[in-house]
Amino acid sequence: MEKKRFVGFYNPSVVLTYLGLASAFIAMYYSSEGNYKAGIFFVLLSGCCDMLDGTIARMFQRSDHAKKFGIQIDSLCDICCFGFSPAFFGIMLFENAENRWIGFLCGFCLVLCGLIRLAYFNVMEEERQATTSERRKSFQGMPISGSAIMVPVAFIIGTFVPDYRPLVYCGFELLAAFLFIFNLPWPKPHGKQLIVMAAIGLALFIGVMLV
Repeated sequence: MEKKRFVGFYNPSVVLTYLGLASAFIAMYYSSEGNYKAGIFFVLLSGCCDMLDGTIARMFQRSDHAKKFGIQIDSLCDICCFGFSPAFFGIMLFENAENRWIGFLCGFCLVLCGLIRLAYFNVMEEERQATTSERRKSFQGMPISGSAIMVPVAFIIGTFVPDYRPLVYCGFELLAAFLFIFNLPWPKPHGKQLIVMAAIGLALFIGVMLV
């Protein structure tokens, strides 16, 4: 056992992951207050933190324990940022408490499928890193961080049919849940592609503010 005053690892990439988790909690707070646009901003901010933590991690020398810890803590934070937070957002969209069971059910599907995908990824990623040092080129199934894009897209589309906005959002939740566990190669963005992803996130936020 390592002799440490505090358990865990606190390198810059992990701290960025923790900041993403904080953003998810702020997103849930604003969602509970009915300030959905602010909630979406912090969901997107969580997505930015998740997008950059891997790049930053490769900039620093880490022990094997730190690398394994990074895999686990990233997934644990991901289920909060891109599972529970979007699910909670969807539940809050139902102003009528009698219909909130629909939001709970669809949100549960999103979280469950996201959890399955993350657990599977952890097993396969630890095995992959034990055999190669090459960067991953693709994922199996859509990364759970795709929820950061799903939330603003569903919100924008839902504004065109305001009476059905909660149901539109639920439909996107079920689609995302399916894509999490459907074994389809999903490209992993690198380099300039990350800039494109950031631009898409910014464009979506501007779109949310305009609707």
